[in-house]
Amino acid sequence: MNRTLIGDLFYISDKQLRNLNFFGVGLIIYSASFIISRVPNTNFIICQAFQTIALFFIIPNAIKLISFKLENQYLEFLFVIYCIWLFLIIIRGFQFNYSFIKQMLFDSGFGIFPYLVPLIILFPNKLEFYKKLFQIIIIFGIFALLYDIVFFKYLAGGDPESILSRNIVENTSDIVMPSGFILLTYIYHSRKTRLFALGIIILALFFAILKARRTYIFMCSSTLLIAYFLYLFNSKRRNIAIAIYLSFFALLIGIFYFNRLYDINKSIFGYLIDRGDVDTRSGVELYFYDDMTTIDWIIGRGIDGKYYCPGVEGDDITVFRGVIETGFLQTVLKGGLISLGLFLFIAIPAIFKGLFDSANILSKAAGFWILLSIIYSYPTIIQVFSLNYLIVWISIGICYSKKIRYIAEDTLRRNLYHPVE
Repeated sequence: MNRTLIGDLFYISDKQLRNLNFFGVGLIIYSASFIISRVPNTNFIICQAFQTIALFFIIPNAIKLISFKLENQYLEFLFVIYCIWLFLIIIRGFQFNYSFIKQMLFDSGFGIFPYLVPLIILFPNKLEFYKKLFQIIIIFGIFALLYDIVFFKYLAGGDPESILSRNIVENTSDIVMPSGFILLTYIYHSRKTRLFALGIIILALFFAILKARRTYIFMCSSTLLIAYFLYLFNSKRRNIAIAIYLSFFALLIGIFYFNRLYDINKSIFGYLIDRGDVDTRSGVELYFYDDMTTIDWIIGRGIDGKYYCPGVEGDDITVFRGVIETGFLQTVLKGGLISLGLFLFIAIPAIFKGLFDSANILSKAAGFWILLSIIYSYPTIIQVFSLNYLIVWISIGICYSKKIRYIAEDTLRRNLYHPVE
């Protein structure tokens, strides 16, 4: 690829770089404040005050960075339809009262901002943008480490069945998992950066095992396995590398079942083993299926959509829930199969382009990240306002860009490599 094109793909104006910096600052403040607000006995007013400040960084700078210019016509066509549909979801059920608007602004999981995340695909699709993304991921990792230190006694001890213990562990997923993208794109980072990201994921995996958070365990371990696979696949002895990877994968499965059968290391794996076959989801899903009509399945119930699910939240009479922990069903609840289908029609071709029609690790990592997000959408909800979900749409932008996908690896590494010492 010629130098002129590389320069065009790398270049970003000083104004755009400033906007990206402010957007990143806002995202960090907003995410950190929301996570802290979910810790019991936290002052919600202070946290939401910081979230308000963060929005003044995020919204205006995001607007300035958006430019409706997509390389791929297929993506452009579906993306317009998808955005229109997301807008219809927002206006269906939107309420103009204080408590509802407050939830829309400050709840990163079930507010309005998850529906605006796809717009990040319209940010400058330049290499400098990806370098800035890597820097933001590292900052998120530092915050995750500080969080672990502050709440260590809850993470490493306490009753694993308590809501407090569970929430403190699960709170970290949105700030920890982006470190996995550093591991997938290992070739563009210094050894220190790779080890730091690896440490963040392994530490989260350890705490998840202690508290038997099965979804979190699966997310951390599968990310590590994919990163390991990319590392081996990119080695000189590719066939041997794949064999080693498959052997390693089989070994992990064997260790897991061996521990379950023979109760080894009970102090670490005990609660996970005891909880291994517990079904906490089928009852909720059955209520969901019973309450949804045909039209609900097709178009969803809008941004404030709820379903009848008595007893789940401790109410023995009537409970209408706006959340179902299965990500696919959550998408259907709000936007129907139309919403889910449009996303998959965009995401699945991106996966194939990134994995099988690319010349560099960045594109393959992006393809794997989208694939993992789809897999994770069964056991958890990925579609929230988080860096994790933002990377999904950034990855879609990478995979649909033929210019990015076809950059030679050595050229891309020279332009992306940025050691953080």
